[in-house]
Formats: sequence, C-alpha cells, structure tokens
Amino acid sequence: MYGAILGDIIGSPYEFDRGGKTKDFPFFDRGCTYTDDTVMTIAVAEALCLAPEEEMEQNLIQSMRRWGRRYPRAGYGYRFGRWLRSSHPEPYGSYGNGSAMRVSPAGWLYPTIERTRAVARVTAQVTHNHPEGLKGAEATAAAIFLARTGAGKSEIRAYVEREFGYDLSRTCDEIRPAYRHVESCQETVPEALTAFLEGESFEDVIRTAVSLGGDCDTLTCIAGSVAEAMYGVPEELVLQMRARLPGDMLSVVSDFDSARGRG
Repeated sequence: MYGAILGDIIGSPYEFDRGGKTKDFPFFDRGCTYTDDTVMTIAVAEALCLAPEEEMEQNLIQSMRRWGRRYPRAGYGYRFGRWLRSSHPEPYGSYGNGSAMRVSPAGWLYPTIERTRAVARVTAQVTHNHPEGLKGAEATAAAIFLARTGAGKSEIRAYVEREFGYDLSRTCDEIRPAYRHVESCQETVPEALTAFLEGESFEDVIRTAVSLGGDCDTLTCIAGSVAEAMYGVPEELVLQMRARLPGDMLSVVSDFDSARGRG
C-alpha cells in the first residue's frame, strides 16, 4: 500500500498533463499531496483488515463513504462524489480507473491469486461494476500478488495479457508522445503496468510512470502499488509518505502492516 500512496503523492502535481513527460523531476515539491486515490486506498485497507469477510461488501461501502465524507475535497470524480452523498448508494456501471487505484490492499492479504482476484472484484463492484472496471481492479491486484510471491516480470506480463487481454507490447517510448489525460481503466491500467515492467527499481518505476503524463496521480498510484511488491520501498520514501499523511490515515496504515505481517 505504501507504493500506491507514494505514487499518488508524487504524481499529484502532474495530473491533467501538467508535467513535461520527463523522468527528471523532483520527487517531492510543494505541490505533492495525497488525493482521492490515497483516501480510497485507506478506506479499502480498513474494510479488508478490520471487519469480518462475510460482511465485506457492506463494510467496503461504509468505509469508503465514511472516509470520503471525512475528506470531501480530495478530488473525487463527479459520479463517485454523488455515490458518496447518496442515501441509497448503488453501483453505477463505471469503467473509470478508480477501481484500480484503490485496490492495492487486496493484493497483499490473501494466500492465493484466485482469492486475491475475487476480493479485488468485490472492492470494484460496489461502484465500478462495468466489466472494464472489474477487470482493471483484478489485473492490478493480480500483478501485486504475483510480484510479492516471487514471479518475474515476464511471468507477470504473460499472466496479465492472457487473463485480462491487455496489450502490454508497447514500450513507454511508444506510449508517451500521444498519451493524454484519460480516466478509464482500459487506458490507464495497461500503461501503468508497462511503466512497472520497464522500471528497474521502485524509484525508476515511479519516474517512468510520471513521464507518461495523463491521469498522473492514478497512473503512478497503480504502477507504484505493483513496484512495491517487486522492489519494496526505500525507507526514506516511507518517511516522506508518513510526513504527508494525517494521523487517522497513519493509524490504518499501521493496522494494515500488522494484518499483512509487517507490523
């Protein structure tokens, strides 16, 4: 989950194509902050860690709405914002990349890839029940699971292409020139995974993802979530992350670390 949050924070100043499509940029400047990507990742982590599994879907809805209302100005999309405020929240057929940006906790907690994918699907379907929304969440969580359990990048690439049909054949150099701000899973998750596949370290994955532009905080959130599972996160970056999160979020991070055996 550290990688997802750091990707969000580091990518945040460059959202809406505000960067120069370069890997040469300061990791932390005054514009770096957490956004809705982090808030919803925290919400999913809390729901998965602290509540009975048989009540998972309802717990997810409650946690996401509670955190969304606690941080109402984090940058939610219009339809998700309506869902947060609704008296009767229902899934609304979205294929937006919000399902993939918040799913990383599911990639760390379960012993099989089948269970990981099933939980990822639940985290998506409470809002993003379009097939592409579900697929984006499952693919991201599956990549995290594979990376943390020792799979190499060629195995991860082959699995994602076979199971989800994403085209991971393009290089970042081929993607970068025409890539633009787009908020769909189908035009964010493959690009984020490509940045992960090309990166040579956690930091290099983050820099590569930011260099693509587009919906940069979410793209880098997704790429960073998988990069953490492959490379870990340097302690100095963990400290930078912690310095930028409020205490209630840090409490959930600590609970999540304990749940996955890191605490």
